[in-house]
Amino acid sequence: MKLKSLGFIGGGRVTKIFLQALANKNAEFESIIIYDTNTETLNALKANFPEIILADTVSKAAKQEIVFIALHPPVIMETLDKISGDISTRTTIISLAPKINHEKIKVKLPTTKKIVRVIPNATSYINEGYNPVYFPEDFPSGEKQELLVLLGLLGHTFEVSENKLESYAIMSAMLPTYFWFQWRELIEIGQKTGLNEMECVEAIYETLNASLDLMYKSELSPEKVIDLIPVKPIAEHEQQIIEIYKTKLLGLFEKIKP
Repeated sequence: MKLKSLGFIGGGRVTKIFLQALANKNAEFESIIIYDTNTETLNALKANFPEIILADTVSKAAKQEIVFIALHPPVIMETLDKISGDISTRTTIISLAPKINHEKIKVKLPTTKKIVRVIPNATSYINEGYNPVYFPEDFPSGEKQELLVLLGLLGHTFEVSENKLESYAIMSAMLPTYFWFQWRELIEIGQKTGLNEMECVEAIYETLNASLDLMYKSELSPEKVIDLIPVKPIAEHEQQIIEIYKTKLLGLFEKIKP
């Protein structure tokens, strides 16, 4: 049996991630309608996901049963104004952005009580997402379970209070970007020391997984874990790195919190 119709307002990276996750699970829907102001973006999505329907107006995407707001915060409020007449009491709105909270969305879309917020994660691309979701107290319980099943196709989906969503944006959604470039550089260094690319990838992958388990599952304190390796080649730069984390991430949190 096919699931409900989906509408995506915004066809950027997060929509691509969601579509890939659903395709990986062979999930079928009555329809998936995508709207974006950029024709090239839409055409690229269509090339990768032929089953989707491209909308030439935002209204067409907004009239689906479940509507994902996949836009950056600065343009969300004006977009909500444009679709307010298309949203009915049956519509479920799922916002994928930080900063714009439930109350602000509710003011713009008073005809529906079914407003959900999710902080998506890029790892949903391989169905291993870590996606916190907020439901208001008056969200219908039966539909809530159906929605959790749908979002569960993306990976680990769990309920949180709304005031924690922006923290998860910093601590989970953007977390990979703090490390990916380092792992890429380490592969380059490893190859210069005599390993081939696959040997470097395996060494990094296996060691990082074990290191996470050691830090968080060994019952040792962080200090004792760190002390297990006596040679620390970049120790003299640690304080500088810590300051970068604090300045950049706490500064960003101040910008994205409601």
